Amino acid sequence: MPERTSYEPGTPSWVDLATPDLDAAKRFYASLFGWEAQAAGTEEETGGYAFFLLDGKRVAGVSPIMTEGFPPVWSTYISTDDADAVAERAKASGASLLAEPMDIMDTGRMTFLMHPVGGAIGAWQPGSHTGAERVNDPGCFTWCELHTHDVDGAKAFGAVVFGWTFDDQPFGEMIYTLVKVGETGVAGIVPFTADVPDEVPANWMTYFAVEDCDASVAKLEELGGSVLMRPMDVPTVGRFAIVADPFGAQFGVIRNA
Repeated sequence: MPERTSYEPGTPSWVDLATPDLDAAKRFYASLFGWEAQAAGTEEETGGYAFFLLDGKRVAGVSPIMTEGFPPVWSTYISTDDADAVAERAKASGASLLAEPMDIMDTGRMTFLMHPVGGAIGAWQPGSHTGAERVNDPGCFTWCELHTHDVDGAKAFGAVVFGWTFDDQPFGEMIYTLVKVGETGVAGIVPFTADVPDEVPANWMTYFAVEDCDASVAKLEELGGSVLMRPMDVPTVGRFAIVADPFGAQFGVIRNA
């Protein structure tokens, strides 16, 4: 379903980038994915937040880093019909709120939370903005994964806060956990390998679909990005790589099978 007008609660519906150089980030992603930036409102209203458009459809967002010391990062937002209730369940489950529930003009209501094993993730209660208007096509958000030291703890958190269910699947030498809303897989959970230090926090990885993984990685390097994991094939999944933009914000690119 490439074009979307709504999302079931519990489904990732939006991704956005916090970056130290808004103009440079807009140029980088325009060259990499063909995105066009559109202001979400006046500077006073939005603090510089903008939408990335692909063929006129909203596919992602971008903003300057609002909090001192906050790293460049792609963030995922989960659709909800009650952001305040998500915030309360999250706090009761051991999360801290990086952003208390707030209205964003008429576009919706959001909260952003941090959990020790569930990572940093947002919740979006849609108003006029329901989320990404196009997904899974080349240049669009297609998947997200939580990487964590404690898969069982992350499952317990996600079940309570977002109503997720889970399907553990053998994947080589590890178990890949499919996050489900009803019968639909909406995200994944990946255990950190044993060599990842304990102090590395749980984190969410955003993946964008591309027509050609190798060509996209080569283009990214030309534009000043870096490659963290070279393209590799995964049976039934596709060919993917893990990369970072020139400021260090990490994401994945994947040619879906």
